[in-house]
Amino acid sequence: MSAGRRTGFTLIEVLVSIAIFALAAVVLGSAYVNVLSGYQRMRGNGLDEGDVAFVRAIVLAEPKREVVEKGGDVRRADQGTVHWRAQIEPTNRADLFRVTIECELPTTGPGSARRVSDSFLVLRPTWSEAAEREKLRAKFREELVKRKT
Repeated sequence: MSAGRRTGFTLIEVLVSIAIFALAAVVLGSAYVNVLSGYQRMRGNGLDEGDVAFVRAIVLAEPKREVVEKGGDVRRADQGTVHWRAQIEPTNRADLFRVTIECELPTTGPGSARRVSDSFLVLRPTWSEAAEREKLRAKFREELVKRKT
């Protein structure tokens, strides 16, 4: 080897490689933070769906209409409370009701509770009045007779 030639990296080469490494670290770090925030949002949405499903199960298990219309509170696993109420509307079929539940879900941080609603049909003879049930059945019989002719 000649005396004038030295081996190693120049200062410019080292600075360029550090800049490339820093840029790659920033890009990978921001991607990781985005993935974590996406998981957090999904986890939060899953809790909301689970809370609404639990309230739906309470409504389906309750035979008394007055109790369902009154609503109630459900304790969550994270020590929060879900307040819910239900609106029951009769349909044009006997013993069939449309139930709309509204849940107030607690939020983490400042702000008011989020509201989530769900609507479904319930076949519940115990919620019907006998006179109204017979009117709807008679009306349905008339519709069937008209369809046959």
